[in-house]
Amino acid sequence: MKYSKIWLCITALAACLLIGVAFGQNTVEGGYVRDRSMTDAGIASMLNWLDTPVPSLPWYTGDVSFYKQGVPATTFSPFTEYYATTGTPVVGGIISNPTKFNITQKVPSIVYYGAGVGLPYTQYAATVPSKTNDLWIQGAKNWTQYVVSPVGTWLQLVAYAPVEGPAGFYATLQNDTTSLRYKTFEVNQGYNTMYFKADQVGRHLLNFVVNSQPSNTVIVDVLPQAPTG
Repeated sequence: MKYSKIWLCITALAACLLIGVAFGQNTVEGGYVRDRSMTDAGIASMLNWLDTPVPSLPWYTGDVSFYKQGVPATTFSPFTEYYATTGTPVVGGIISNPTKFNITQKVPSIVYYGAGVGLPYTQYAATVPSKTNDLWIQGAKNWTQYVVSPVGTWLQLVAYAPVEGPAGFYATLQNDTTSLRYKTFEVNQGYNTMYFKADQVGRHLLNFVVNSQPSNTVIVDVLPQAPTG
């Protein structure tokens, strides 16, 4: 229970940072060291990402009413490589059972952080510590931490864990209300792959914990598509 409360606080803080970036703020101000010379390369890279200007999301409004309104197909166009109409059944309403993933057989070209900033995978792999738990949404050629998808589609996730064992996966859904689901899955050391079904309209925040270490949070905005014609 103690770790659950701590993790919920960490999740809320991470979500606030990501949502602030994704929802049209030009920069993220305050709350962290801005002198890049005082940080290591990995932290400096993350701070630069937080400072990067990003465009406003065209469907976003001050409340959650935009989740109920159909959006044109062009809204999903930048993200079509990340979702499909079929996938593996999920367990406990969160993800499918993780399976071993051989990264050498499908190395991504670019990894995109929540603000849409791209980084070559080789640079990312050289910068991020090998003991870090990482979570990504896998596309045909790239990985990302943010996707807009139509309701009813499937997304394939990639999780890196430095050690094998039980992993607690958390799925937070925000629409009219906020709900949290949790389930433990066994993960392999190294890269794992699993499916997530975007079956409910709203903002989904996904992350996991292995060996008491939390991963980053990925965000999936699931929206209904407006009728064509």
